[in-house]
Amino acid sequence: MRKLLIIGIGPGHPEQVTAQAIAAIEQVDVFFMLDKGETKRDLAQFRLEVCARYARKKAYRVVHATDPVRDSAVEAYASRVEAWHAERAAIYARLFASELGEHQCGGILVWGDPALYDSTLRIIEQVAARDEVEFEYRVIPGVTAISALTASHRIALNSIGGSVLITTGRRLAREGLPADSDNVVVMLDAELAFKQLVGEPVDIYWGAYLGSERELLVAGALTAERAAEIETARTAARERYGWIMDTYLLRRRALAGP
Repeated sequence: MRKLLIIGIGPGHPEQVTAQAIAAIEQVDVFFMLDKGETKRDLAQFRLEVCARYARKKAYRVVHATDPVRDSAVEAYASRVEAWHAERAAIYARLFASELGEHQCGGILVWGDPALYDSTLRIIEQVAARDEVEFEYRVIPGVTAISALTASHRIALNSIGGSVLITTGRRLAREGLPADSDNVVVMLDAELAFKQLVGEPVDIYWGAYLGSERELLVAGALTAERAAEIETARTAARERYGWIMDTYLLRRRALAGP
């Protein structure tokens, strides 16, 4: 039977690829990669570098396909994402059937960890449900952007006895900082929702390109000056590289500590 390994490869540093992930990479006959276009060529290049660095024990192939673009005409966010997932599932189903032999092992290299704000697992579940190609799959966890963020800032994720909430910029903008959460990790915040919290007793620990040579870090009280510093750094980096991946931790100042 065909086998598929969904492998977390960390947020951007090849040495943050775990020993378990390396062992999985060494088993792969065919790597499947959905390319996001020229502006995000670096993301594909990092995956290719991981293959070249760690897949040394056997010959392998890399199969590329164009990643479909979300249809902006679909107004509802959930519906837009569901349609995008369905398109991706159709592509993977076709590729697994045509490019992966009955007794071969396929691999998908996932940025960060497959379980944290990544669509791959949901899409592979859809591929399996389509019942067009038979395969079994396994998930290998990876270092998360959150782990890289706290390590680079040399802080613990939680306050003493405190809770941690992981949310999105979209929800933060709509709902504000939850009153019952001590530490809030925000991901996927293209609109910089943290700016609406300027002046509140909150510290921010922000990072972009975490773990990579491009890593950017800003930390301190969430003042207007610090919010502007983050926005300026983020805008400049996006213009320079064509893409950006960033995340941040918000911590109520009264609860700051080891």
